[in-house]
Amino acid sequence: MTRRSCAIYATGFVSAHLLIVGIALVVAQVFQTMIHSRLKKEITLTEKSQVFESWKNPPPPVYMEYYFFNVTNPEVFMAGGKASVKQIGPYTYREYRPRENVTFLENGTKVYALNPKTFVFVPEKSVGDPEVDIVRTVNIPFVAIMNELNSYSFILRTLVSMYINSLGVEMFMTRTVHEVLWGFKDPLLTKVHSLKPEVDEYFGLMWKKNGTHEGEFVFHTGEQNYLDYGKIDTWNGLREMSWWSSNQSNMINGTDGAVFHPLINRNELLYIFAADLCRSIHLAYVEDVEVKGIQAYRFAPPNDVLMSPKNNPTNAGFCVPAGDCLGTGVLKVSVCREGAPIVVSFPHFYQADPAYINAIDGLNPNKEEHETYLDLQPTTGVPIRACKRAQLNIILKRVQGFPKTKNITETIFPIMFVNETATIDDESAGQMRSLLLIVTLVSNFPVLIVGLGIILLLVFLVLFCRNRQKKTAKDDTAYTPVSDKTDESSETPASQPMKNGSYIAMSPVEAQKC
Repeated sequence: MTRRSCAIYATGFVSAHLLIVGIALVVAQVFQTMIHSRLKKEITLTEKSQVFESWKNPPPPVYMEYYFFNVTNPEVFMAGGKASVKQIGPYTYREYRPRENVTFLENGTKVYALNPKTFVFVPEKSVGDPEVDIVRTVNIPFVAIMNELNSYSFILRTLVSMYINSLGVEMFMTRTVHEVLWGFKDPLLTKVHSLKPEVDEYFGLMWKKNGTHEGEFVFHTGEQNYLDYGKIDTWNGLREMSWWSSNQSNMINGTDGAVFHPLINRNELLYIFAADLCRSIHLAYVEDVEVKGIQAYRFAPPNDVLMSPKNNPTNAGFCVPAGDCLGTGVLKVSVCREGAPIVVSFPHFYQADPAYINAIDGLNPNKEEHETYLDLQPTTGVPIRACKRAQLNIILKRVQGFPKTKNITETIFPIMFVNETATIDDESAGQMRSLLLIVTLVSNFPVLIVGLGIILLLVFLVLFCRNRQKKTAKDDTAYTPVSDKTDESSETPASQPMKNGSYIAMSPVEAQKC
């Protein structure tokens, strides 16, 4: 066997083995299983984990955009007409949310942490100066006092109403955006404070929330089960709440929205506990998206999250007292926030009952501006982009003993909404792309082996066929007939017999003379 033949058969031998090994690895998913096993071990909330530092000090900037509904016709509404509002904003603040007092518990399977939040105004991302811009909105302290007195006698309510009128307090107030957000000394609350010192004389939607936390959290690190990575074990020492009217509604499910377990699939529901909503919500897969060159799954709250119990009986537990339910798209959270009858919804009553939208002029709900969603990289479970959008509303209705409310129609009145956004920074995005490239190459290594085996197989077939053609041509012999014409320059002697052909070695040629 020649050296050429040995090389050809060696190529065939190698290609066959590559195909066998590659196909076996693809079927057994050895490398994919190895990568998944490594991810499950590496993505945990332990000090040695690569993701721990980013969990403790999140690198992506978080922005809080506040939009307010300025009431343009308060007199019409008080007379029984439809209120008209105009959206103003955004007033944007950069949110800093480091984890503090981080302490590992139970042999590193759980971790305790506080998450204080600090807000810094960002002028370049805002429409104006919040300390100068004016907004007319509902006087929430006034509504809160009316709501508290609703269970008292008619005579007491009437006396209080007369006293409030003497102070010149109205249903709607005009304040700067900064005052409404971060607090001001309210004249009505000041009077109440003098009688009940435990009542704060200052009011603001974000009063005492700058530099404070939402409670004490204990998280699962994922050390025992990767599916528990980042899930809340207790909040303020509680494993379940007590405000709602069913055990299911009181459950504290999921993470705080900052992290999720790796290897997410499109068919699962993701749970988030929102302390500001006093409940857990779930998100479902919507579509595949791309953020800064990173493939991600978009998850968003489905319609049934805030659906009326008539259409989704599991939401009956959020009716307090039991049976006292609102319509689709709104949730009364005053059970966990004493005072005013506060209701939350998506901005502009997106996904809510049309009755709430039509009750106010100036609302225009749409998916692009008002949907809450979360874009997750499915392999690592890391949030790539997030938009959490929520609207704060208050219930305005007639209260006997307060003559000013006698003509108003019961309305869930919008106050403001917030758009909390975060997108992965460029440096982290570059690191993520590099990591995913390595994961992809290692996971697809068996496919590369199969591809190389196919290429070598094709080379083997080409070389084998060419070698056979050359060998066939070499073994083929032929004799070419001698021409009947005689050479004019010389004649064959008569005594010498004529040969009838010449031997051809490789290819037919014209006969030579002997």
